Amino acid sequence: MTPSARAQTAIELLDEIIVAARDGGAAADTLIARYFKTRRYAGSKDRRAVRDLVYQAIRRSGDRPKDGRHALVGLARQDPEIAVLFDGSPHGPAPILKEEKGARSGPLPGWLAAKVGDALDEKAQAALLGRAPLDIRVNRRKADRAEIAALLPDAVLTPHAPHGLRLPEGTAVEGLQSWADGMIEIQDEGSQLIALACRVRPGMTVLDLCAGAGGKTLALADDMDGQGRLIASDTDRARLSRLTPRAERAGAEIETILLDPGREASTLGDLEGKCDVVLVDAPCSGTGTWRRNPEARWRLTQDRLDRLTTTQAKLIDIAANLVKPGGAIVYAVCSVLDEEGAGQITAFLDRVPGFRAEKDLFTAGQYRGPGKLMSPANDGTDGFFVARLTRAC
Repeated sequence: MTPSARAQTAIELLDEIIVAARDGGAAADTLIARYFKTRRYAGSKDRRAVRDLVYQAIRRSGDRPKDGRHALVGLARQDPEIAVLFDGSPHGPAPILKEEKGARSGPLPGWLAAKVGDALDEKAQAALLGRAPLDIRVNRRKADRAEIAALLPDAVLTPHAPHGLRLPEGTAVEGLQSWADGMIEIQDEGSQLIALACRVRPGMTVLDLCAGAGGKTLALADDMDGQGRLIASDTDRARLSRLTPRAERAGAEIETILLDPGREASTLGDLEGKCDVVLVDAPCSGTGTWRRNPEARWRLTQDRLDRLTTTQAKLIDIAANLVKPGGAIVYAVCSVLDEEGAGQITAFLDRVPGFRAEKDLFTAGQYRGPGKLMSPANDGTDGFFVARLTRAC
């Protein structure tokens, strides 16, 4: 492919990604993989160059562009090396017209900027779109961090998570023998700290209410050392089913409960007042994970945010009924928005008596109301809000 043909390919892919973001379709990575699967003529250098162009355009545009050309023209207006690719050559994009300004540059959609301005300055907002590191967590039931670090000489210690290592970008973790043997799991340092905030111990009864595929559940299992009762529940059958083979590989014993949406409380009725810890890693906007999914900005709307905050409040209330006296709820969202974080927990504490927020969580993050906010700029983690709420004895 010529450089201009790569630019035109990037435009076509951006067209698909923009439509998918608008209509709730597949993620950008999936669309890119599908595109090249049917175009075998594109070599590895072509695929890499096109992918880089696509993601440069995505990261640049906070608001969803009207189409792929609009997105790439905006990038070309800032980069002369990209602008020359609009040369009208065969298989290349038509020249840029004087009146074509392209998509607006900015880290956030316009409607969202005011919501995070108080929590994150411009530098911190831009960091939400940087490249995410590759972190792993060492499964201490099978290895220790020093042992794994010796096996992986390019690894460095994570600064805050005591069982984490950071690997070079592009490391094929699932091809490592240590991964196959269940000694390590891919997990962002922020997620590891959320599990740490749960402070679970052997013999406890612990529920991961929104477990998904169980990354944090596995970290909790490691801390429980196979003693006690650990339950992972979720309403998504496909995601929850992925936990079983992961648990087998890690040597962890975990119960799973598939929840019926709207009937979660009744399904979990036998746990009422019995849990030492309930982790509520609630469905959220994902604003803290834009480094990994930058086009997710184009999917978020105020209506969707309103639905998410309603769900979050419901889940915290369910958790409150399951925690025993002296037990704790650990609430987490991969979001930097107060509506989902500090504001959500403040509202819970106002409406549900008998709970108090603990402050001593971990070294990372900055206090934000009743919890802590971690961000890529300040902590090198994904963006997370975390609060630990203890029920009175």
